[in-house]
Order: sequence, then structure tokens, then C-alpha cells
Amino acid sequence: MEQRELTCIGCPLGCPLTVTLENGEVQSVQGNTCPRGDAYARKEVTAPTRIVTSTVKVTGGTLPAVSVKTAGDIPKGKIFDCVRALKDVAVPAPVSIGQVIVPDVAGTGVAIVATKNIDKV
Repeated sequence: MEQRELTCIGCPLGCPLTVTLENGEVQSVQGNTCPRGDAYARKEVTAPTRIVTSTVKVTGGTLPAVSVKTAGDIPKGKIFDCVRALKDVAVPAPVSIGQVIVPDVAGTGVAIVATKNIDKV
């Protein structure tokens, strides 16, 4: 049996979690004070995902770049593919919060969206 120690990020409490695994399968989660901790621990040790934030170039705007993020979480192993996919992306101004910049980043099925408004020059 294997044990992994985590700190829950499901709520502000930050509970210390102990996950017990056997043959890659979660047997138990201990230390959580709410159901979100159990769900977080099970997902984190079996299929970890992350929200990715970055910037994308803007042409003809009042700023040279716009902050962006994934519209949902993506597999942790796809983070670098996601960032590489954004390297050469340039979007024309104006840009609006929530605007889809890349509809399916790195084959994840998740969109990249703007997190800031950028006006046209």
C-alpha cells in the first residue's frame, strides 16, 4: 500500500489529507472535514488537472497583450502543450472578457478565454 500526503484546496480550511492507494486505486481518504476534500484527493492522485493562465499578444490594442486562462481544467500533463500552443497566437483588438481566443487548446477540448478587456487604439 502507498500513502500520499496532500493539502486540500477545495475550501479555505486547507485540510491535511492522507490518501491510501493500492494498485493505483484509492482505498481511503483521511483528514478532510468536508466532502470536497475527499473528491479533491481522489481526483488529484488519479487524474490531476489544472487551470492554466497565460497571456496572448494583441494587435492594434491599447495594451500589447491580454491575460487569458483555460475555461476549465485540463490534464496536468497537457500544461506545457497548452502554453506552447499560445506562443504564436495574436488576437486583434478589441478584446472582451470571456471572449474565446482558442476554441480547443492542445486537443484538450477546453477553450482559452480572455480575462481582461483591451480597447482598440
